[in-house]
Amino acid sequence: MNLQSLDRDGSVRVTEDSVDPLYNEPYIDVNELRDEPAPHRYVHGGFKGTDARFSFYFPPPEQYEGRFHHNTYPLATSEDIGPFPIAFGVATGNLGFTLDSGAYYVQTNLGGAFSLGGADPAIAAYRVNAAAAKYSRVVAAELYGDHRPFGYLFGGSGGAYQAVGSAEQTSGVWDGFVPFVLGCNHATPSNFTVRMHALRVLRRRNRFPGIMDALNPGGSGDPYADLNEEERAALKEATLMGFPPNGWYSHETMDAGYFGNIASAIPRFDPTYVEDFWTKPGYLGGDPASSIRADRFHFDTTAASVTEGPPRRVELATIPDRDFANAHLVLLSGAAAGKSLAIHEIDGRTVSFTTTADPDVVAAVQPGAPVRIDNSWPLAAETYHRHQVPPTEDFYGWNQFRDDQGQPIYPQRHALLGATFTVSSAGALLTGRFHGKMLLMQAHMDIDSFAWFADWYRSKVKAAMGPGFEDSFALWFVDRAQHDNPSTLVAKAHAVSAEGALQQALRDLSRWVETGVRPSDTRYKVAQSQVELPARADERGGPQPVVDLKANGGARAEVSVGEPVAFTATIETPPDAGEVVAAEWDFEGLGAYPVDDSPTSPQARVTLSTTHAYSKPGVYFAVLRGTSQREGDAQTPYGRIQNIARVRVIVT
Repeated sequence: MNLQSLDRDGSVRVTEDSVDPLYNEPYIDVNELRDEPAPHRYVHGGFKGTDARFSFYFPPPEQYEGRFHHNTYPLATSEDIGPFPIAFGVATGNLGFTLDSGAYYVQTNLGGAFSLGGADPAIAAYRVNAAAAKYSRVVAAELYGDHRPFGYLFGGSGGAYQAVGSAEQTSGVWDGFVPFVLGCNHATPSNFTVRMHALRVLRRRNRFPGIMDALNPGGSGDPYADLNEEERAALKEATLMGFPPNGWYSHETMDAGYFGNIASAIPRFDPTYVEDFWTKPGYLGGDPASSIRADRFHFDTTAASVTEGPPRRVELATIPDRDFANAHLVLLSGAAAGKSLAIHEIDGRTVSFTTTADPDVVAAVQPGAPVRIDNSWPLAAETYHRHQVPPTEDFYGWNQFRDDQGQPIYPQRHALLGATFTVSSAGALLTGRFHGKMLLMQAHMDIDSFAWFADWYRSKVKAAMGPGFEDSFALWFVDRAQHDNPSTLVAKAHAVSAEGALQQALRDLSRWVETGVRPSDTRYKVAQSQVELPARADERGGPQPVVDLKANGGARAEVSVGEPVAFTATIETPPDAGEVVAAEWDFEGLGAYPVDDSPTSPQARVTLSTTHAYSKPGVYFAVLRGTSQREGDAQTPYGRIQNIARVRVIVT
């Protein structure tokens, strides 16, 4: 049967028996045994007449349990397991874990480079993945005998859009899905721009240290206390949009994040926005009293040299003595005069551009060409979310931009750019109606994909699939987790890795599909676009331990140098969520966790008490990290789910 079924929105439906008109002649060019990270058979190939490639990684027959894990991510332009050309570590699968789970691993290159606004977004969103997944079953049957392997697709961030889009636009290809750190239909770029606005406003008078002092354990709890009207409004706007307040801990090094990867999209799809922003009423730049006008600048220079890429890099003759991150490089001569490129990376005097930049404009930058560094676009972008209010009266963070009659209070743009990003990644807007089973996992302290996005999709599923939707859908929130796993010591002192939870999600999903045992949901509520989790493990549910920590009996202790502080703690898992296998102290709060206080035998609830004396005066945030494992296996590296708790110690 040909792939020709169309949904009502025009998107292509792929079934288990359909044959894709493009991806229907698979070939194999590598078939070999490998030993690292564990023995497996590596099979590499593609589809004739296309740029689509795939890789399969099969465990030995005695280890195989009849399933496969399939990873997806929009910028995974390599068909091998990783790493990919973007600093998003959780997008890369773990082959050792997959083999240990009795599964083989599937990866594709999505048919080539991801293309924003491409002619057929379904190709990268799910068609290539589906064709490879179906062919992998043919190869698996040749290796292990006749059978139909269960298939599980997972992906984070843009990969979460792809996983959900695949669940909604295909049937019978995969049996279950684990999207994690999912956005909503209108998330990008608003989830980044609201942060950019708060960063600019709150850095002008260095307000973040005071904000974090209020939010940290033992603080006042009022981050607005010392802010002026503009600062208070910027912080409130970000919080109501869904930005997690504790996520500001990294304010010193925080930037626009993944906005750099899509910065060229606003001028591409909304080219008149920047002019309107700086000249028309209703836009921040059009307000003569706004502080943003004083931050606007341009700097003329020339392209000294060009290094071919990818990515293509341009060395500038001179650069301004101020920050110009996310600024545009405007061409001042030639056929491309007046056109600009969003600067993605800066290394001294050398700049490079986003992957979505117009290649013709990039090629027009030649040595000796006069160019201008102009920050008009990124400044205009920082309130773009105000002009992207979704056309509904109830949409979480955007509700703050409506009047009492539900109408937008700011001028609205002709198109909702977030919908374009969703379609480019998922192949269609998300509807909530899908096939198979889905365990959605969301990071609770995510500054890139806000926690409420998961509740938004749950509400879509409930509306689309009716009262029995929980027969197919489950939701986990991972406390203290962010979009990326922590890679710096500062991050490790504030956040936890979500990798163990993701691994357990894949195993729980397969158990749900194959045996009917449904995972336990995380219980929560949403208040003003912030997701609130119960304090107790038995009330919260989900997969993760809950850590409760006190210093001298409270969230804050004040002692003298050399005076012992009494730390007491409990680490407890929710019902049926395994046992605590590790406990680590970091009394200095530096992210290193040098003191191991793990239980001698795993148990569901661990009580700890210890003392520590500080040799120097200062303010310390002591941290306890607890780790659970579903089977109580303290030795395995897989399925280790973390959480932390922090307390303040003032030493004088």
